Amino acid sequence: MTTYGTIPTSSSPSGTPANLEYISRAKERIREGLGDRRPWREMFDVHCLSFPRSFREAVARVKTNFGYFTMNYAIVFLVIMFFSLIWHPISLIVFAAMMAVWLFLYFLRDEPLVVFGRLISDKVVLIVLSILTIGVLLLTGAIANILGALVGGVVVVLIHAVVRKTESLGGDEEAAASLSRTSS
Repeated sequence: MTTYGTIPTSSSPSGTPANLEYISRAKERIREGLGDRRPWREMFDVHCLSFPRSFREAVARVKTNFGYFTMNYAIVFLVIMFFSLIWHPISLIVFAAMMAVWLFLYFLRDEPLVVFGRLISDKVVLIVLSILTIGVLLLTGAIANILGALVGGVVVVLIHAVVRKTESLGGDEEAAASLSRTSS
């Protein structure tokens, strides 16, 4: 049988529309990114909280906990930012729009970004999007809310990183410690 003159019903070879493939790929990439998140019970285990005995121990805890709980700390930071903007709806709308831009240009991109025929590295995209996000949010007039959220997020994350003992971390503790040593 020939198929001359027939109109194809799907543009993708697997039979699913292209936008459904994009959505399923996006869900998969978000799921992979959140796969680095540690269980919240492990993060807030009351039996694993104590004050460090020295400044050196506190610094070591911060480095190890940052390496181990990175995704959790990012989520905590974004939640604090979100709650600080609830009372400033315009900033919240801008924040949501910027998160969509981040998803499109940084998190869900499959191919490298090319602008005017030039390849743009992920590091440049990260820096430009960070500056753009903070700048646009500051233009909405919620300067006190944004700066308060930034300071509050840093304080909450630092307090947890200092107080959370590192001896009881899961099997990836060595990887987190080696990551923190290489970043020093």
